[in-house]
Amino acid sequence: MNRRAFLFTTLSAAVPRWQLQAPRAPAPFGPVPSARQLAWHALEFYGFLHFSVNTFTNREWGYGDESPEIFNPTDFDADQIVAAAQDGGMKGLILTCKHHDGFCLWPSRYTEHRAKNRDYVKEISAACNRHGLKFGIYLSPWDRNHKDYGRPEYLTYYRNQLRELLTQYGPVFEIFFDGANGGDGYYGGAYERREIDNLTYYDWPQTWQLVRDLQPDTVLFSDAGPDIRWVGNENGVAGETCWATQNRADFAPGHADAARLNRGDRPGTHWVPAECDVSIRPGWFYHRHEDDQVKTPAQLVDLYYASVGRGASFLLNVPPDRRGRIHEHDVASLREFRRIIDATLGTNLTTGARVRATNARPGFPAANVIDGKPETYWATDDGVTTPSLTIELPREVSFNVVRVREHLPLGQRIEAIAVDHWRQGTWVEFGTATSIGNCRLLRCPRVTTSRVRLRVTRAPPSVCPAISEVSLFAEPAS
Repeated sequence: MNRRAFLFTTLSAAVPRWQLQAPRAPAPFGPVPSARQLAWHALEFYGFLHFSVNTFTNREWGYGDESPEIFNPTDFDADQIVAAAQDGGMKGLILTCKHHDGFCLWPSRYTEHRAKNRDYVKEISAACNRHGLKFGIYLSPWDRNHKDYGRPEYLTYYRNQLRELLTQYGPVFEIFFDGANGGDGYYGGAYERREIDNLTYYDWPQTWQLVRDLQPDTVLFSDAGPDIRWVGNENGVAGETCWATQNRADFAPGHADAARLNRGDRPGTHWVPAECDVSIRPGWFYHRHEDDQVKTPAQLVDLYYASVGRGASFLLNVPPDRRGRIHEHDVASLREFRRIIDATLGTNLTTGARVRATNARPGFPAANVIDGKPETYWATDDGVTTPSLTIELPREVSFNVVRVREHLPLGQRIEAIAVDHWRQGTWVEFGTATSIGNCRLLRCPRVTTSRVRLRVTRAPPSVCPAISEVSLFAEPAS
């Protein structure tokens, strides 16, 4: 017997058998996210760029009869646009490559209703790559310009354009499929109304499969997902309870039950988390008369807490103006918003703390919630579903924000929590929350304490928690 084998045999005899086995992780509960959904969850905040002929006609929805020559930015600067998004803290940008008017921002081989002298999709995607942002596309299913809209031939046209966008501009992190479908239009010169059955006309499964074949890491957005869902409003606000799961078969693109989309379904058949879309201005496209109606930094901060802070994503539209730049008012608001968020979430007040729990599963200690590693987590034994953990801070701190994250690969397990702080010899409730998921931000009046407790107050039977983070933050006083 060699020395290594001798040592292993000797140690094995001295250590209980259970300590030599790998820790047994909890079993997943309900639907769980795919790898592409996990990557999308990590983004949290990204932007929309509504830019088309509407920018120059002062409309929100183009009719389809606009001359391509009307689209004429005087000083287009893709780097300025992307840098403005980056300065605001965005992790990606989704460009309206074709809106309902049918005008294409790239030189598509399949239509003359397009930009003729520049490839704006290429310039934005290249600028995103230079600045380290993800690039996404919006391709409206409704086309008020194309002669075949409403007929089977249009699906070939639509998929041909989708194939162009997925093969010519690098990785695409998200495709936004809008739910607006059918109505009045120009339709190749025919001023008429065309109605379609949007449950069957688009044959969505085949279109989704085209994306899967060409770019399997792309997440697909619509009322029905299949990867991420609309939140049910265009105000950027998720429900106070907002599950990441949905009964997907109950929905189809363009068929929304806004209340259910806002809250999700529990337990749900599929993992289809919510995306909260909203514009920084009253409209989605640039209008000069809205230059003084840009959302303030404080309003953007509130939206961040109502979207990212409820487990969803924050998709903020920032429309380029007629120059082809992000207006100075929008830029200034984004920068100050970023400053406030960074000043808040940049300093985790649990640094140096000690953590203890009423129960901890072997190999999954309570200290994992403050180690800064998203892949580690605290879990309890299977039968312990409503435990608590206490964070003993090295000194008194003042905070007003608590961030809690679940370990998403194991599903959305917790149904409700409460957070307490220690004050004058007793526990006082700081705040409560439901549907934790990717990120839950509790934002309450500022308190000062040296001890914080998190209680899991509701969970399904025999489903233990799996919490990867509990952090404390303080918003800047101003």
